[in-house]
Amino acid sequence: MASASKSSLTALTLGAIGVVYGDIGTSVLYAVKEVFGSGHVPFTHANVYGILSIFFWTLTVIISLKYVSLVLRADNNGEGGLVAMLALASQSVKDKPQLRRWMLGIGIFGTCLFYGDGVITPAISVLSAVEGLEVVSPNFKKAVIPMTLVILFGLFAVQKRGTTGIGKFFGPITVVWFAVIAVLGVMHIATHPVILWALSPHHALRFIWEQPTTTFIILGAVVLCVTGGEALYADMGHFGKKPIRIAWFTVVMPALTLNYFGQGALLLDNPEAVKNPFFMMAPAWALLPLVCLATMATVIASQALISGAFSVTKQVIQLGYLPRLQVQHTSVKDTGQIYLPFVNWGLFVAIVLAVVLFRSSSNLASAYGIAVTLDMLITTVLTFFVIRYGWKYPLWLCLLATGFFFVVDLAFFSSNLMKLFEGGWFPLMIGGVVFLLMMTWKQGRQLLNESLRSDALDLNSFLDAVFVSPPARVDGTAVFLTAEPGTVPNALLHNLKHNKVLHENNLFVTVRNHEVPWIGLDKRTEIESLGHACWQITVNYGFKNDPDLPRALEQLKGRGCDLDAMTTSYFLSRDIVIPTIGSGMAPWREKLFAQMHHNASAAAEFLNLPNNAVVELGSKIEI
Repeated sequence: MASASKSSLTALTLGAIGVVYGDIGTSVLYAVKEVFGSGHVPFTHANVYGILSIFFWTLTVIISLKYVSLVLRADNNGEGGLVAMLALASQSVKDKPQLRRWMLGIGIFGTCLFYGDGVITPAISVLSAVEGLEVVSPNFKKAVIPMTLVILFGLFAVQKRGTTGIGKFFGPITVVWFAVIAVLGVMHIATHPVILWALSPHHALRFIWEQPTTTFIILGAVVLCVTGGEALYADMGHFGKKPIRIAWFTVVMPALTLNYFGQGALLLDNPEAVKNPFFMMAPAWALLPLVCLATMATVIASQALISGAFSVTKQVIQLGYLPRLQVQHTSVKDTGQIYLPFVNWGLFVAIVLAVVLFRSSSNLASAYGIAVTLDMLITTVLTFFVIRYGWKYPLWLCLLATGFFFVVDLAFFSSNLMKLFEGGWFPLMIGGVVFLLMMTWKQGRQLLNESLRSDALDLNSFLDAVFVSPPARVDGTAVFLTAEPGTVPNALLHNLKHNKVLHENNLFVTVRNHEVPWIGLDKRTEIESLGHACWQITVNYGFKNDPDLPRALEQLKGRGCDLDAMTTSYFLSRDIVIPTIGSGMAPWREKLFAQMHHNASAAAEFLNLPNNAVVELGSKIEI
């Protein structure tokens, strides 16, 4: 048993290296190049030591202390990521509605910024890897952008097939990558072993003390060494805390540190190598294989972000901030492996735009940073509310624990703001557009529900009136979906008006999505008898559960309401939204909401209803 457990831990750790750390592992391609290539740091031995020390202590403070030691503790039923943290924080302050509303707004904006990061990171990673061809031969320069676009297209084209087949290679390839970058680092450290003195924090502190303005400016480039830090937390549900921590301290951080210090040793020997220090570490015979390995590593890093975008979108849909989208499951074993065509190709178009617009990894580095540092800042703020109001720790301890990280995150964010007009606007624009869509959908749904409620009839009173002189009843079960329990669904009114019949059994079902990742089968369904073989059913899902209404209704057996799948029909209302001038949202936002509502994936598909048992009845609703 202990042997099986050890084997499982090894497999999870290997998986974590492949998926969780692919992004941060490829930062060695461009981080040092951008700091020294920026022209802000005078090239001296003391400055090389200072910058390497800042890199090492940035990794230590932000990744080792903040994410690995503190944030990983804030799990929401084993799940991590900004959506899980947001749900955890909002539950912690549920007795403070004003604070909760403010916090939900900030948390959702942070989630939107993830999409901005999801565009920049694959673009900068793959582009920086392919740029290694320029080191092989300057003649390859013209081929860099076309080749990058071809690789990215191939990556997005295979998403619909799922990652089950290729996923098992992610861990081993990334382990090889970390081994190679560590060996390259050791080769150059061996020529300048004194470079290891840069591990001492006094080199970083001296650089900051002597050159405060330069330090502030270069933080925008230093942040590149912690790309993918949020992925540690986001992927906690897939691998667990222990494998993620073991992978970081035993493989990832040592390999990154050795490579950064190796690049520093190379620059001491050959300042000209600043053009592309990573690839110039390799001997000439190893350059082409290294470019190939780097490209594979960046594709794996991009895959983690794409899968993350699918997962986050599904969670946000179930929290009610986006319309239903088509979700395809790509694995029969792993329910977490999903594919959203709209998100996939939307991301691809944005990434192509980024590559064509910025044209080099150095230009993209200018765009990178604002979104990710603002996300890190939001995570720190939400962590404070979790440990203060959720875990009930003393105020002084909470301020001490999160205050330090808040100051560090704020310094990085402030520095990155200087890159706003150089390209930082791009991920912010993407995040802003997604935030506008989410807020429009959320507010539009509220207006729609208010309109439905104002016109709704009370279900109990309606049934009492109907059964005074009951219509003809036909065999089978009718399932009517309703947004509000206790109200009469439009589909029932239309059915009675046009068909003038009522089924033998009638279920009025409300699907509720909650701010927790998982809701177990024991709490899935609630049932209340309304008499006359009618029942009010509430079906509960967490934001990571896969909605499957027929399967949920199977649990009603033995509770006074047995369903036969062959004689069950599902009646849905297909509402057409009509924007009106007056109260509510701005007219253009109401039109946008009406279009989003029209294009939303059908509820039947989202709830996994059988195609041959669904009846849709339309109605027009003004908002």
